[in-house]
Amino acid sequence: MPAAAPARPWPFPRLLAHRGGGTLAPENTIAALDAGWRYGYRAAEVDAVLAADDVPVLLHDAGLERTSDGSGLVAQRTSQELAELDAGSWFGPAYAGTRIPSLLQALCHCRARGIWLNVEIKPVPGCEERTGSRVAQVVAEHCRAAGVAGAHMPLLSSFSHAALRSARAAAPELARGLLCEEIPSNWREAAQALDAFSLHCDHHHLTQAQAGAIRAAGFGLLCYTVNDPARALLLRNWGVDAICTDRIDQLTPG
Repeated sequence: MPAAAPARPWPFPRLLAHRGGGTLAPENTIAALDAGWRYGYRAAEVDAVLAADDVPVLLHDAGLERTSDGSGLVAQRTSQELAELDAGSWFGPAYAGTRIPSLLQALCHCRARGIWLNVEIKPVPGCEERTGSRVAQVVAEHCRAAGVAGAHMPLLSSFSHAALRSARAAAPELARGLLCEEIPSNWREAAQALDAFSLHCDHHHLTQAQAGAIRAAGFGLLCYTVNDPARALLLRNWGVDAICTDRIDQLTPG
């Protein structure tokens, strides 16, 4: 049996604000990113989907009803049409008029704020390859134009293997994380096939033995969505590299 690969150092921030600002602002908006920033967060996780004009925008769902005053499918609206929707009133009156940002707008804002991003690729069924490719292209082009390199570049992640393969083909210089709820039995083979830098999983399903095996195999390990400080500390003691949280008011970056 070949020797285990040495654990790679984790070059990215270790505490990320989920969907931009946890649950303290409308998710996946500039307002959310600013909420995290005010709590000292210099790293965030956001979701990117593809609008009808092939422009990636920040949204979690395939539909518009939950987080905007729009209806129907994101994939049937152009990025300009999406930008005209109210993405804040559902959260509270103070956020009325908040807009759905494009991924590029979010990248530019985060660079100005000094916020690092984990961009989750969220393709609708049948659009996995195109979404992975376009998200990777936008991120890579922004990094080249802004002179962003190395560990300052965003980390891409997705549950979709097809999206990650397309992202790798479009921008091999960007690190990629394989998302899963539970760590699958073939995690090593799946991560190697995708040339993934890290695995990202639901912390509820992770065991200490799995955490040790993943790190010993040379992969990074990120857990979502960890909202209890005691649980976060335990996961760190297990060797988990990074944690994504909603409770940006409870878990303090350090």
